[in-house]
Amino acid sequence: MQKKWLGLGLSLLLSVGIAGCGGNNNGNGGATIGAPNDGTAAPAAETGTPVQLKYWTDDRHDQEYIKELINKFNETNGDNIQVELTVMSENYTQSVDIAFSSNQAPDVLRLKSANTSEFVKKGYLAPIDNYLTDDMKTKFGSLLIDNVNRFDGKVYSLANTGLTMRLVYNKDLFAKAGIEKPPASLQEMVDDARKITEIGKSEGIYGFALNFKSPKQAFDRSIREILSLSGYQGLGFDPKTGQFDFAPYAQAIEYFKQMYEDGSILPGAESLDIDPLRAQFAAGKIGMYLSFSTEPGVYKDQFPTEINWAGALAPTLDGQIRGTSEIVSAGTWLGISAKSAHQDAAWKFMQYMYGDEVLQTYHEKGFGIAIVPSIVEQAKNPEIGGMEGFLVGEHDSLWPAAPSVTPEGSTYADAFFKYILDGGELKAITTNLNARYNAALSKAVEKGEVTVTPNPAFDPSKPQGK
Repeated sequence: MQKKWLGLGLSLLLSVGIAGCGGNNNGNGGATIGAPNDGTAAPAAETGTPVQLKYWTDDRHDQEYIKELINKFNETNGDNIQVELTVMSENYTQSVDIAFSSNQAPDVLRLKSANTSEFVKKGYLAPIDNYLTDDMKTKFGSLLIDNVNRFDGKVYSLANTGLTMRLVYNKDLFAKAGIEKPPASLQEMVDDARKITEIGKSEGIYGFALNFKSPKQAFDRSIREILSLSGYQGLGFDPKTGQFDFAPYAQAIEYFKQMYEDGSILPGAESLDIDPLRAQFAAGKIGMYLSFSTEPGVYKDQFPTEINWAGALAPTLDGQIRGTSEIVSAGTWLGISAKSAHQDAAWKFMQYMYGDEVLQTYHEKGFGIAIVPSIVEQAKNPEIGGMEGFLVGEHDSLWPAAPSVTPEGSTYADAFFKYILDGGELKAITTNLNARYNAALSKAVEKGEVTVTPNPAFDPSKPQGK
């Protein structure tokens, strides 16, 4: 594993994210694990009736490991605590809303960057500051991030893993097209996609692919990574000015439009979802695409493949690395319900889950990439083929959280996707996006929904304090 921990001391930015660990399940209800389901009560310890805790999660990829951990905790903790695990199949956020409104809330919740802020605003979560020991503050201190796991100075969750973003490429197709290494610049990416398409089109092989069924998902797993390595925030926000500026985004879009016009992008991208894209890549029909560190697990279990593939840093606007590759969906894992009658017991369970052995094994089994510095230093590589290209290294970091706003009219993803398909005046499109997003930002600030503090000294290429 790459043991250099350069990125995560950085001016820590996380974005609400992107998609990742949940997986798919066709079931209609959640699976409850860890509590007796045969009508018998859990055995009481000598000190009396056990404290019963409910833990809810929407993660299914790790449920067998979590089940083992909970069973061990239930058997070994000396505080007479029994945890019941419920794995939700879908509609997790809505289920949590219903549970809190009907006074049936769980004691411990799985938190993610996409839901923590809303849960805090709705009063679902209890702060954990008073529980944090000095050792835990040292262990997780560099990963406490405003508007991610810390709100109004109070901490609600701690980090475990995150998702890195990489260029995923077919090494055999690269070699067949005479390409010696992954592209360093977007122009090289355009050229390489064209070369692969030229040698493979007759067999249904294309140089590049995007899941444009959801333009935002497509761009957030591709252009976001390109821009962060190029030194720009990947969702269009400029931390230096505290304003939205989509000019760098527009630069990257020009290259994607060129690949579309060249015919280098897999046909049908306009309606392509990510899993069909992955199936085509596993079949050897795609030269490259950009995505998250979930991909090695996908090609191990969901779409087993015999192709020779790897992950590499994304290309940048001009071939020069001026920033760091953003680690996303990080900063949060577990949280305590504000309505729990057993918050002390819930913390003891959380403390167990955040122990070194649990976090290290979680990483080594490939359930997620560790971002806690002390765990990164001691953990072994996950035993999953292809994961070596996604491990946290010197060019990876957390970034400051970009404000989430809803502009009037089309989103940046829809506007730029329309430009790729239909053309138009890119400068005018960019100017319009800047005006609408900054107007929405001003309204959100006035309402107290978001807080923005410009940081003119922000430098995405240097660790914090160095």
